[in-house]
Amino acid sequence: MTTPGHARDGLRLSPFRGLRYVPERVGSLAAVTSPPYDVVVRPDGLRHLETADPHNIVRLILPQSDSPAARHRQAADTLHRWLAEGVLRADPEPALYVYEQRDNAGLLQRGLIGTLRLSPPEDGVVLPHEDVMPDIVEDRAALMRETAAHLEPLLLSYRGNGDVDGAAAVIERTVRQDPLLATTTEDGFSHRLWSVTDPAELAEIDRGLARHQALIADGHHRWATYLRLREERTVPGPWDSGLVLLVDTARYPLRVRAIHRLLHKLPVQDAVAALGDAFRVRTVAGPLPQALDELAAASDADGNAFLLAGGTGFHLVDRPDPELLDATVPTGRPQAWRTLDATVLHSVLLERIWRIPDGPEHIGYIHDASAAVEQAERHGGTAVLMHPVQEDVVRELAQQGVTMPRKSTSFGPKPATGLVLRSLELG
Repeated sequence: MTTPGHARDGLRLSPFRGLRYVPERVGSLAAVTSPPYDVVVRPDGLRHLETADPHNIVRLILPQSDSPAARHRQAADTLHRWLAEGVLRADPEPALYVYEQRDNAGLLQRGLIGTLRLSPPEDGVVLPHEDVMPDIVEDRAALMRETAAHLEPLLLSYRGNGDVDGAAAVIERTVRQDPLLATTTEDGFSHRLWSVTDPAELAEIDRGLARHQALIADGHHRWATYLRLREERTVPGPWDSGLVLLVDTARYPLRVRAIHRLLHKLPVQDAVAALGDAFRVRTVAGPLPQALDELAAASDADGNAFLLAGGTGFHLVDRPDPELLDATVPTGRPQAWRTLDATVLHSVLLERIWRIPDGPEHIGYIHDASAAVEQAERHGGTAVLMHPVQEDVVRELAQQGVTMPRKSTSFGPKPATGLVLRSLELG
């Protein structure tokens, strides 16, 4: 995607002095990394990460204490202690970082980590595609204020020209060198990181990116937090940019997965009973992968479809009543938005039929389907499993300035948290 006007209206990615773990001070680099904060499944995943290594990054991104203020203060104290003890150390000079992820199935992703100049939404340089939850933005903002740090990059995608020039050329040359670090995490992904400090190569990247705009693939709440914190400042400074991983999806396509819902206080038998004739409901056989195949087939054939779980078996919910959709789904939006599964879920099922308040005590968002089912079964709730939306639909709506319902998509692979951090105190 390109932007009209002067080249400087596009993406501006700047080098920074990354904070990185000192390998000799930790058990292993893999043991101190974490998925992004909103992917960690709590409480089990949180405990697992906390016990993997006493310096695991989860102690900064998801600190545990009695109150929000205490949690944020604890994260700041931990960060400052690790810096003082030499667990984390700033690189000697500003750099952009080439980041590579690879799995055993042949997936390869490469991109650039840097600080991106923040631009107002109306400029169209960075395109959001999902709504955000104010309470999460407030929590992330308080954490960033207290730590004066960007602890994990958000994921942005752009469409390059398909040619090896500009940023792509620099990336391809850089990965032929020895990396700064290499590790393999327990999910099977290998991670490598290089730094780019040469002024000529930095200028080459800048020229190539300046023609493009980017889609927020993952990290809408962190992007909204960046913008809020910048507005609080009255003079230019480091808060005018945010830490990002920028991936050219013309060269390295992202995967799009669904984000599932966990309805904490609605037993699955009550959820099914409340549907009445509004949807077709069928019991489908397990195990979970087979049930998800049934969900995919129904989504492809009949449009909106959901898989409910939490008790015994799975319930496939599809073919909503067209009259109910017309009466319930908000108008004044593109048809592509009105027919999204997430739109129908929130407008019809959650608000109209189940009447579930939109708050974290009632609705959880979980990326892993098996984790959502397990928690629903353990606590007597309902897991609502979703089928992923196509990336082209996401881009089309974003270019029209239309945001999707919150937590509609999960782009990946997501960058591992903990490989490189940014201190706002260093600029």
